[in-house]
Amino acid sequence: MRNIQLFDQNGHKFILLNESEPGEEDGIRSNQYLAMHGADGVLMDPGGFGVMPHVLAEMLHYATPEQIKGITLSHQDPDIVGGLFTWLDLTRCPIYVSRIWMRFLPHYGLNDMSRFIGVPDEGMDCEISPNFALKMIPAHFLHSEGQINVYDPQSRILFTGDIGAAMMPMNNDEPFVDDFRKHLPFIAGFHRRYMCSNRAIRYWLDNISGLEIDMIAPQHGPVYRGTAVRDFLEWFKDLQCGVDLMQGGGRFLKVSS
Repeated sequence: MRNIQLFDQNGHKFILLNESEPGEEDGIRSNQYLAMHGADGVLMDPGGFGVMPHVLAEMLHYATPEQIKGITLSHQDPDIVGGLFTWLDLTRCPIYVSRIWMRFLPHYGLNDMSRFIGVPDEGMDCEISPNFALKMIPAHFLHSEGQINVYDPQSRILFTGDIGAAMMPMNNDEPFVDDFRKHLPFIAGFHRRYMCSNRAIRYWLDNISGLEIDMIAPQHGPVYRGTAVRDFLEWFKDLQCGVDLMQGGGRFLKVSS
């Protein structure tokens, strides 16, 4: 699957920089996104060490490292942060991450934390450059304690990190979700185990309730668009997950899709 421009109007772009190809990095395939306004760009969840050269090559179709004015990290997992050391060498931009992970990131070999901006628990607005602003929205415990989403008001795309993520077969590289019910088997098990609780889900839904959302762009799997956005949010609203399903002896209540 090649890069996909999810939005391109009036000098503003939101681009899916291609999922990492099978064999590049063992583990779950991940998405990296680039938002561009004019000559300024923001890279979201740049990926692990193994995919870094590929992500850079794809990004260069749209922007040089000098044009990147911000990097956002939805949470602390290695498939997001693993390649960050090299991105720090290539760019001079700030890195946005939840404040609770500021003490954790040095364990990735990051000795200089001066460029990191700790996003407060309530989120924040980020003015990247004139007429280019993004919103950092809290999504705590979905699944990370300090999970943050990024909303681009110009494209009306919400980057959700692991919310909406799908565990797709390696031979399935469909870029979009149009039929939510057909897609449900690829997300149900992951969300029930990795999302913390329905209470956390309800708080997140409150956080995004005032946003106009045309697409939901997760860190893994295809992008939700059209009626699939509404259908996913409706399903997620009532989902029992995580501690809701926990039983004694380390077991979890089994439920059907």
